[in-house]
Amino acid sequence: MNQNKNRYIAVSISLAFLLFAMFEGLPYGFFILLRLIVFGTTAYLAWISYRLNKYPWIWLFGFTAIIFNPLFPIHLGRDLWILVDILTAVFLIVSTLLFKIPKKF
Repeated sequence: MNQNKNRYIAVSISLAFLLFAMFEGLPYGFFILLRLIVFGTTAYLAWISYRLNKYPWIWLFGFTAIIFNPLFPIHLGRDLWILVDILTAVFLIVSTLLFKIPKKF
């Protein structure tokens, strides 16, 4: 497995664990930081998808980045954010299995 794929897997799994950690009643500042990290990471992955011409992944990662956008935040209730966090964590874990990064990227 190439280094880029290893980094991608490590970042995605780490983000998924952080999203699952949101259920522990952590302070609001952690949520803001996590929102910024998820936004930056998924926006970067959307850009990588664009460079690799993987158009469905551009939309999936781009939509995720928009949801977690810290500049123009989407205000949802706590219960809905829990659902979004779970779905995003599952998406990131599944994407580690399905998203292919070529060795020469």
